[in-house]
Amino acid sequence: MRKTVTRRHMLKGSAAMAGTTVFAQPLRAAPPTPEAITPALIEAAKKEGKCAFYTAMDLEFAERLGKTFEQKFPGIAVRVERSGAERVFTRIAQEYQSNIAAVDVANTADQAHVIIWRKEGLLAPYLPQEVVENYDKIYYDPEGLEIVTRVLVSPFGINTNLVKMEDAPKSFADLLDPKWAGKMVKAHPAYSGTIMNATFQIARDLGWDYLEKLAKQRVLQVQSATDTPKKIALGERAIMIDGAGYLVIRAKEAGQPVDVIYPAEGTPVATSPSVVFKRAPNPNAARLFQNWMHGREGQQLLIDFARQYSAHKQTVEKPGVRKLSDIKLMKEDPEGVEKGADEIKRKYGQIFRV
Repeated sequence: MRKTVTRRHMLKGSAAMAGTTVFAQPLRAAPPTPEAITPALIEAAKKEGKCAFYTAMDLEFAERLGKTFEQKFPGIAVRVERSGAERVFTRIAQEYQSNIAAVDVANTADQAHVIIWRKEGLLAPYLPQEVVENYDKIYYDPEGLEIVTRVLVSPFGINTNLVKMEDAPKSFADLLDPKWAGKMVKAHPAYSGTIMNATFQIARDLGWDYLEKLAKQRVLQVQSATDTPKKIALGERAIMIDGAGYLVIRAKEAGQPVDVIYPAEGTPVATSPSVVFKRAPNPNAARLFQNWMHGREGQQLLIDFARQYSAHKQTVEKPGVRKLSDIKLMKEDPEGVEKGADEIKRKYGQIFRV
């Protein structure tokens, strides 16, 4: 039976495989030279023939991303390993603790994971030229260790057959109204990076006493940020407290009776970075995939197919989707999440009895 891997255990466990000491602050290296996709890189990647992509993206989009890449670069197969961000993080920890280097590129919905991987020295520096030219500096690491692939917001969602928009809750305070008892669904921070960040921000801004009051509302608990939109679309619950807002938008566009609401206190937000691992078994394919995914083609696919937010300045937003700049957002704090994640899981489990 496998032991549960906490973030602290991860920090202790895989440093030996990385062949490095764990530093409180990583050693600074010279910034890498930005690189374009070249025929030489493509040829080297084709010789490797595959790329293992571990991701917290919803499976349908992750597979579409992989298939589009395979069509663009025939001869390179993308193996998508999809799970919630916390499980992706735990799987990589367990593999490294077992001296297995299987992941090439990883995408997480929790910046705190990258903080730990950086401290362990597990990441390879790689900086695509198109990122430097088209992303604001807050969305990529100048040392090339991470790039923000997507920006995730976690708004309320409602089933419009069960609650009219004019009657729906407009704030976190409104969720405490007794009339919503037994009608809401929330995801668990132990499984999802999006929800870990959302729960951290709610607890920080509104207090744990708010979550204690919310728990008395008989809130259905699910695992993933992708599960809550399904529950309201199916009519199993009327209100989604947090989760993948982009899936609610996609469902609405498909004609399902759902809609999003951005709470008055602010909407939880998480930037979702991708990284290349230093011990990637297919380093050239990993670099090619990382480069293409953050180029205009990969990022436009993110918008067109997944209705997610991109930092690439040359992408075109879809009509009808609220601009990120028009949403009042809570403040992301990856360092706070990294330090407090295990305590958040513990307290949340006690309060909601899950």
